[in-house]
Amino acid sequence: MAHIPVITGFGGINGAGRSSFHHGYRRLIIDALNQQQADRTFASLASVMKMRINGAISADQRQFMLDHTLIRRIEADWFETDKVRMNKRISATAVGDQTASFVTKARNLPEIIPPNWTVTALANNTARVDVTGDLEFMMPTTRTASVQAAGQLPTGFDPGALYPARSHPRGLQMAVYGASDAVQSMGVPWEVVCQHVAPDQVSVYAGSAMGQLDADGHGGMLGARYNDKRTTSKHCPFGLAEMSADFINAYVLGSMGNTGTYVGACASFLYNLRQAVNDIKTGVARVVVVGNSEAPVLSDVMDGYAAMGALATDQALLALDAGKGLTQADFRRAARPFSDNCGFTIAESSQYIVLMDDALAVELGATVYGAVTDVFVNADGHKKSISSPGVGNYLTIAKAAASVRALLGEASLRQRSYMHAHGTSTPQNRVSESHILNEMAKIFGIEKWPVAAVKAYVGHSLGVSAGDQLMATLGTWADGIIPGIATIDHIAADVYDSNLAFSSAHVEVGREGMDAAILNSKGFGGNNASATVIAPHIVNKMLANKHGAATMKQYFQLNETTKDRAATYDDLAVKGEALPIYKFDHNVMSSENIEFTASKIKVPGYLGAIDLDAPSPYADLLK
Repeated sequence: MAHIPVITGFGGINGAGRSSFHHGYRRLIIDALNQQQADRTFASLASVMKMRINGAISADQRQFMLDHTLIRRIEADWFETDKVRMNKRISATAVGDQTASFVTKARNLPEIIPPNWTVTALANNTARVDVTGDLEFMMPTTRTASVQAAGQLPTGFDPGALYPARSHPRGLQMAVYGASDAVQSMGVPWEVVCQHVAPDQVSVYAGSAMGQLDADGHGGMLGARYNDKRTTSKHCPFGLAEMSADFINAYVLGSMGNTGTYVGACASFLYNLRQAVNDIKTGVARVVVVGNSEAPVLSDVMDGYAAMGALATDQALLALDAGKGLTQADFRRAARPFSDNCGFTIAESSQYIVLMDDALAVELGATVYGAVTDVFVNADGHKKSISSPGVGNYLTIAKAAASVRALLGEASLRQRSYMHAHGTSTPQNRVSESHILNEMAKIFGIEKWPVAAVKAYVGHSLGVSAGDQLMATLGTWADGIIPGIATIDHIAADVYDSNLAFSSAHVEVGREGMDAAILNSKGFGGNNASATVIAPHIVNKMLANKHGAATMKQYFQLNETTKDRAATYDDLAVKGEALPIYKFDHNVMSSENIEFTASKIKVPGYLGAIDLDAPSPYADLLK
């Protein structure tokens, strides 16, 4: 019988706050929460934002948290949107027969002195330079950014302050935090997990679509020469896209199993998830940590997307609201999926889950938050241009819907499934994706398919975006509410919606009202992926049928302890007392620590051994 890839832990951080225990999801629907849930959500945000709370959280503090989370104007402590630094190239010519002269430190002189320069040494290691003819120089200056909204992490949150982040790019800092949060949320210590698996039965698939482009990564390497700075030994390796997985292996888990990342532009999270699901299904791995981390709220990166016409500029946002008397763009409503819109809003996020095969989860008493049964990936085929829509996403959505039907039946697909759309908030996406979803709904007999689009709240985190969708899905299983597309007040006239149900208000469906969700991602270049996620109440039925009543009774007893440990971690995190896992120079092994024989390899810390006597699947071909 097939292994079921069940979700036993999840965590991370985005503009809504910490993801584990549904805190980030509850920020999205905070206006629909009861008082106790809202208080807990604000308490979690306060710890993330490093706010000093004495007693009850005041109304002003709550408003501050609301104002400084989700999509908003980029805050000055990150970079000043009105003073984006740049260099202006200036060409000048000395007037008549005169010379242009300046004095500078001798160390500032170029290695090769231009032929029209005359250099005279002065006291105190300075020099006078006289220039005849033409002179060219770069003048530091600033400009105002055309795009000033982003989905930023909550104000005050600094992942690098939580562990010894030695020149780590922000994306890697977020990866350490996100993976740690997911692993600690399990309530099953990682050391216990390792005692139940072999070293090669652990996989880690993590990375980013863009790599690390800030000053501590490839941005520092590529900009050093032009900013008169030195390239460090860390710039190049730290910028690599798979470095998130490397950090998680080396400093969080100590894993030596399968590793790497799959890059598919904005579908990258689902690409990694697909490999994780396949590892579990085939038995290659029994536990997989999978996710992505992206930190693209950088003026240079935003310039690139703005040049493509992909981002919602301030000017275009004002034009959308013409007649409302606004003098400044409505930054909170920068992302308006499936309404009249003008581009996406870039965001930073780090989202991770822990997948286990169902037998291991039952054996350990791990809490099951859902299951990912299938992830489908298809390219677009021949295209007119790399950025134009194609047919691949029709294939992935059709396969995902068919997989729900095959597992749960027609009634569940038609009446108890919903869609997490990619929903980028671009004019092209609202037409192309709505047509895909609408046509698939028609084909499968779905009269009104509920559609969520959480980028309205947290923005577009590029390679992590499906991770943001997954965290919201797990929240819906827990609280029974599908977040509304709160930033819109109408559906655009060119959106196809005869068989779709868009809502700006939250939709109450009940904790067991939805059996399945489909996550959809569309990546630049024709990278399409759709995932089928099954609700925990369905997964528990599957586990009971597979493992039997006696085993499940024992499982639920073990699970009580797991829940208690998980709750203890959450309490510490809400108090600001939980730190990321970061084990630098910890239990570093060499060949002396590993036991080798011709049939197995034994590694300290793991109960199981790596089996070298596995039969070849091709052996029969030589008989």
